[in-house]
Amino acid sequence: MKVSREQFAANRIEMLGAASRLFREKGFDGVGLDAVMKAAGLTHGAFYSHFRSKDDLVAQACAYALAGSDESWRRATAPGAELARLYLADDHFLNRADGCALAALGSEVVRRSGATRRVVGKALRERVEALAPSLPGAPSARRERAIGTWAGLVGTLVLARAVADGVFSKEILDAGRRLFGQPHGRAGRHRSPRGRRRVARRVRGDKSRKPRCA
Repeated sequence: MKVSREQFAANRIEMLGAASRLFREKGFDGVGLDAVMKAAGLTHGAFYSHFRSKDDLVAQACAYALAGSDESWRRATAPGAELARLYLADDHFLNRADGCALAALGSEVVRRSGATRRVVGKALRERVEALAPSLPGAPSARRERAIGTWAGLVGTLVLARAVADGVFSKEILDAGRRLFGQPHGRAGRHRSPRGRRRVARRVRGDKSRKPRCA
């Protein structure tokens, strides 16, 4: 039976959504096309009506994930501080599948096609350019600071997720929050080791909140 134009477009969105979540959760090489199509509720045969190859899907799924980010920080009085609050929030830390593709997949993108790297580069450049005007200094200094802020936030999240020790994970997140979460880089309140342990227990036990992706 012939699929309508509207259903064809809806199927494509389902595939991109399923692929972007699975890739962020399990990595590019940890997900096959069968798993993507099953998650999308479609047969494997429908894949090549939408994408030329897995590399094509990877590039487009990255673009889809990066386009669906939370941009509310851009309207805040202190955009940089609000970005850090959202990006390093416990709910974002806990959920890779619906979180930022830069943190979830950035280290893998270097081994993908040029198309995927261009998608990621374009998204990162746009984020840098959105943040820079809110920072102090001359234009070149603002751009440099914006690049450093994004690199620091993504790196903080990657490292906090990488370690198995929950207390150490929270220590990494807290350090990032203090460094990037204050207007114009003012240091924030230091959390005691006891406080870090309390928060680590809370994070391990609460996986229900909606994650944020910047």
